[in-house]
Amino acid sequence: MKEILSVKNQWIKELKKYQKRKYRQLDQKYLLEGFHLIEEAVKGQAPVEAILVTQRGMSEWGSWLAEFPEEKLYFVSDEVMKQLSELPTPQGILAVVAMTNQAEITFAGKWLLLDNVQDPGNVGTMIRTADIFGFTGVVLGEGTADIYNPKVLRSMQGSQFHLPIIQKDLQTAIKELKAFGSLVYGTELNEEAVALNAINKTTNLALIMGNEGQGVQKELLTLTDKNIYIPIKGQAESLNVAIAAGILMYELA
Repeated sequence: MKEILSVKNQWIKELKKYQKRKYRQLDQKYLLEGFHLIEEAVKGQAPVEAILVTQRGMSEWGSWLAEFPEEKLYFVSDEVMKQLSELPTPQGILAVVAMTNQAEITFAGKWLLLDNVQDPGNVGTMIRTADIFGFTGVVLGEGTADIYNPKVLRSMQGSQFHLPIIQKDLQTAIKELKAFGSLVYGTELNEEAVALNAINKTTNLALIMGNEGQGVQKELLTLTDKNIYIPIKGQAESLNVAIAAGILMYELA
């Protein structure tokens, strides 16, 4: 196991750049922090290139790490871990993971489409919920938070290793879904919208969730088969987009 104790180490400086999207995209690598997420990555056969661990990490997960190739393990000081971590109290374990190429998709099954959803917590939560309710995959449209954003990664809790997540123009995705025979549902409360409890369940479908403030783009709503809404009883005007997505996916699944 190699040892790195200084925050001035050149490799550590390079890794710190992965806290920014442009450097992640440039090198096609990202940082994954926390034992549970790293364990899920290994289980999902993600290309883990290196694991950095502190003394605390070794004490807690040493037996698990013993089965990992030693040439990919790095013992680091607490100061180095704090330099790379975005958590107030680092767990003491962090991995460098290579991004994978998007697979070809047939769009069979149930798909969640995210249109300009900007809050990382919402994006990660909706992907995790899609995983929980058995959706086939998720399509990230333009303007949606980066899947490799640390807050998205924490919110997903490893669900990115369980189902495909692709980036694609949503107009193109909707056309491909319809060509496959899927029903495409938008989410908007208007005179033509249909209540969720009136929707018939189908095997192949897509659900579009929109921006936290503006909703789904009008151009996309014109391409849907139906636009649906969640009937409410209280006085609040609307639901958080991630909560709404959870209700919709549960019912449609």
